[in-house]
Amino acid sequence: MSVLKQALNEGRFVCVLEIIPQQSTARLATLERIVQRGHLAGWPLLPAFSDRVGLRSDLSPLAGAGALGDPASSLLHFSGKDRERADLLLQMEAMQARGLRQLLLLSGDRLPGHRPGQAPVRYLESVPALQLARAHGPDWLLGAALNPFKYREEEGGAQYLKAQKKLLAGADFLTLQLGFDAAKHIEAQAWMRAQACAKPMLACVMQLTGKRAAALQKVPGIVITESMRGLLERERQVSPAYAGARSRERLALQIVGLQLMGYAGVHVSGLHTLDELQALERAICKQRDSVASLSAWTERWQASWEMPDAPGVCFTPDAGAWKMGQSNVAATRRERLKYTLLSKVHGRFFSRTGWLSQAFGWSMTRPLWQDGIAAQALHAVERTIKRPLLGCDTCGRCRLQDTFYICPETCPKGLANGPCGGTHLNRCEFGDRECVHSVKYRIAKSAGQLPVLALTLIPDIEAGHRRRSSWPEWFARVDSTSRQACKRR
Repeated sequence: MSVLKQALNEGRFVCVLEIIPQQSTARLATLERIVQRGHLAGWPLLPAFSDRVGLRSDLSPLAGAGALGDPASSLLHFSGKDRERADLLLQMEAMQARGLRQLLLLSGDRLPGHRPGQAPVRYLESVPALQLARAHGPDWLLGAALNPFKYREEEGGAQYLKAQKKLLAGADFLTLQLGFDAAKHIEAQAWMRAQACAKPMLACVMQLTGKRAAALQKVPGIVITESMRGLLERERQVSPAYAGARSRERLALQIVGLQLMGYAGVHVSGLHTLDELQALERAICKQRDSVASLSAWTERWQASWEMPDAPGVCFTPDAGAWKMGQSNVAATRRERLKYTLLSKVHGRFFSRTGWLSQAFGWSMTRPLWQDGIAAQALHAVERTIKRPLLGCDTCGRCRLQDTFYICPETCPKGLANGPCGGTHLNRCEFGDRECVHSVKYRIAKSAGQLPVLALTLIPDIEAGHRRRSSWPEWFARVDSTSRQACKRR
């Protein structure tokens, strides 16, 4: 059993060090010393290799782990951006051959150069990726992500509902997005404790400097407020050394606080040298020895973000930010009307009950529609009808019934099970629209069907199924199931 898996099973706090695999001999030598050390302030320190977060010239997670001798404790990331099921299976096969059996599965942030409306980029969503990885690695340690730093009910509620799907799909642990709002860290822990089968959670942390804050403000899903940047700038004006010491003390204090909150560990990024690691270790030991309770920690955390004559720091993007338990949104009249009309049409033609649906289903399962000109014509008819109404891109396996008639293909990433972590105040990471999953949340809530968003695991669409009509396949699934049931009898 790996050190990480054993620590999570036994409830021992653990530190995971995120490494961006790079083609640098000097960087590799530094990382070797850190990985060989293997601990931080008495806690196990394990390497994690990120995937597709830096330059295109960066190494793959597999290559990064290989450069350090494939430590058995390595946690490899798998980003679903511009990936298919076959890509995940190939990585798992290569990992298995090298004795690596730990994966963090992410949908991934926006692929550079991906522009909606041009050539689409498909993302292998984390929920079906988890199902696939669990089927092929029953004993693997699998993780997924959760971003609780959301400040509108729709985006926050949808994040937690999708996290429930990730647990159902086979996640052994969750890793939180990078964030600094302690209230949201506590909120996420409360949510997890309320689950029927609670799993351990890690929290992403980073030493926040003024320069990093400016860069992170542009990263989807990470909340850096202007008041936070203002304080960091005041510290820098005192002196760079003072600012560096304060930011390191805050990181150490945050790690100690997360342990007090009940987190299983931290996922540390932004540490590059052994000297930085040792300086952080000294700061952690100092904080840990002097903070005895979460309430005492909260006071110290607030004080760490204060300076004389400086404005107060706020971690939320606005004063009316949503908190778990608040519920005050509903679908608009237009959203409810559209859902009602489409659900009635679906019931009439696609319910597979009633004479009209059965007749339509019989006609769609004729061999005529399987290929050739007839298949192309049917595809054109479906696209002509559904594109103006729903934004349909004829994925070949319609999921509208499970998504409250909000087409997943209208999400730039094609996500069906719920939002990515990149939304901001209900806006899509791409910035040109409201997140479709926020709309879906409102409709489901107004229809009294929010549990559907937590319990229905929607499969991904493979490339070979696209650009064809979904209607024959919709009815063929029932015919196939019926024939199998008859054979069993």
